[in-house]
Amino acid sequence: MARYTGSVCRLCRREGAKLFLKGSRCYTKKCAFERRPTPPGQHGVRRRKVGEYGMQLREKQKVRRVYAVLEKQFKNYFEAADARPGMTGENLLRMLELRLDNVVFRMGFATSRAQARQLVAHGHFAVNGRPTDIPSYQLKSGDRVEVRATRTARSPFALAKETLRSHQSPDWLSVDAAKLAGSVADLPRRDQMPLDLNEQLVVEYYSR
Repeated sequence: MARYTGSVCRLCRREGAKLFLKGSRCYTKKCAFERRPTPPGQHGVRRRKVGEYGMQLREKQKVRRVYAVLEKQFKNYFEAADARPGMTGENLLRMLELRLDNVVFRMGFATSRAQARQLVAHGHFAVNGRPTDIPSYQLKSGDRVEVRATRTARSPFALAKETLRSHQSPDWLSVDAAKLAGSVADLPRRDQMPLDLNEQLVVEYYSR
């Protein structure tokens, strides 16, 4: 399973925005972006004015990095979204939101998408009663996601039980904190997906 193994703080600095790739650390003073908001590389480099293509490229990279998807897989998502009826950009974000690792993160069972991906890959979750270890597994409306009964006592989930009390999941998800389970109540609408992502720029990038 291919994945990015470099510094994730470097990605935030490159995009000039917090991508919250390290969970709770991103909300503290230890956040590298707070200490060094300049792009990675030679110290003191100033951000240059970017053109139309540069804006499209940066937004594509931003969306890809938020969901931890590599380039080829991201392009495959775009092509699948383009083939579906409706607006391509919304279809793309919806497919990314419905990835199993993202849903696990959104439900509050993990502090970051990276941790969610690791927990899923290690086989801690079941979808509709069947153990699933594929982070990119596409969920549908009505699908139920739960921590497997033999894994609930492990430390990440003991912590999750405590934090779920204050965790706010999106409206399109239903979460049962006591049972460490949840379900996809409905497909997410655009206003229920990240508002700081401009999917239209991604569409324009691939439509050149």
